[in-house]
Amino acid sequence: MTDALHRPPVVSRISDLIGRTPLFELARADNGARLLLKLEMFNPTGSAKIRMARQMVLDAEERGELREGGHIVESTSGNTGLGLAVVAAERGYRFTAVVDNHAAVDKLRGMKAMGTELVYVDADTDGEELHTAAREELAEEMARGKDNTFFTEQHNNPSNAVGYYAVGREIAQALDHRVDVLIGAVGTGGGLCGTARELRRSVPDVTVVGVEPKGSIAFGPPAHDYYQSGTGTPEGASIGLLVDYDLIDEGVKVGDIEAFATARVVARRTGLLIGGSAGGVVHEALHRLGRQAPDTVMVAFVNDGGEKYMDTVFNDDWMTARDLLDPAAEAAIDETLTKLRTNWDRP
Repeated sequence: MTDALHRPPVVSRISDLIGRTPLFELARADNGARLLLKLEMFNPTGSAKIRMARQMVLDAEERGELREGGHIVESTSGNTGLGLAVVAAERGYRFTAVVDNHAAVDKLRGMKAMGTELVYVDADTDGEELHTAAREELAEEMARGKDNTFFTEQHNNPSNAVGYYAVGREIAQALDHRVDVLIGAVGTGGGLCGTARELRRSVPDVTVVGVEPKGSIAFGPPAHDYYQSGTGTPEGASIGLLVDYDLIDEGVKVGDIEAFATARVVARRTGLLIGGSAGGVVHEALHRLGRQAPDTVMVAFVNDGGEKYMDTVFNDDWMTARDLLDPAAEAAIDETLTKLRTNWDRP
C-alpha cells in the first residue's frame, strides 16, 4: 500500500510534471540559520520559467487570443523559450522565438529540437551582447495585426507572475509557513515578485531580496555588459511592469565573477549544478546567512540548473577568455561554505 501511495503519477502531457520541486539545504550557520535552495531545475526543461510559459498560454486561450493552429511569438534568452516550446508542441501551436547570440547554445538547440523557429536579431554578428530591446521590438512586429498570433511579451504580461504563485504556496506548505527570507533573481520580475506575492498571503512578514547582475539597471546604474544569462535589465531595455518594487525589500547586485565562481564551487562541493544567475543568488545568500538571527530560514529561488552552461560557466577556456575565471574568488566561496557547516560535512 505504501509503494502505491508514493508511485509517480501517469501523465499525458509533459507540462503536467511542472511543480512540486524540492528544497535542498545548502548551508547552516552556527546559530541555526539555514539556507534552503528551491530547485526549479526539477521542472521539465530544467527551469522555473516553464511555469509562467504555460500560464501565459492558458490565459491567452481563455481570452480567445490563441485558438487551434495558432502562432506564439516571444523574445527570449532561452529558458522562457524552452518552456513555450514544450507547451506549443503539446498543444499544437507554431512557436517562433526571437533570440540573440547571448543565449546559451544548448537552450537554442533544445528549442529547435522541439520544432521552434529561431529568428536571430544579430545573425550577422559574432558578438555575445544582449539585444533585449531589439528582440522585443522584432517579436512585437512579427505578431502585430496577425490573426491567431500571440506575442506573449513576458516582461509585461501579468500571467508571468501568476505562473509563479504556485512556488509561493509550495514553499509555505513545505516549511509549515516558517520562512523568514526569500531571495531570488530579478529579470522580468515575474519569478521573484509572483512567488513573493503569494508567499506573503500566508507569511506576511517574509523579507524579499532581489538580485540582479552588476551592469543591470533595475536597481540603478551604472549600466554595462554582463554575461549572466536570462536575468537583469540591460541598458536600453525597459524595466518590466512585473518588477514590483513594493514587494522587494532590498535590491542588490552581484558581479559575473562572483556568480559564476559560486556556481562552480557549489558543483564541486555538492554535485549540484546550478545556472550562472542562480550562482549570483546563492552568492548573496551565503554572504548574508552568517548575519541572520538564530534559526532564520532563508529560501533562495534557484531558477535553473547548470547543465545548459557546460560551454560557458563550467568551461575554463570560455571563462578565461573573458577574464571571468578567478581562483581566489572560488577559494573564498569554498571557505565560506565550510564555515557555514554545509550539510555534506555532517554525518
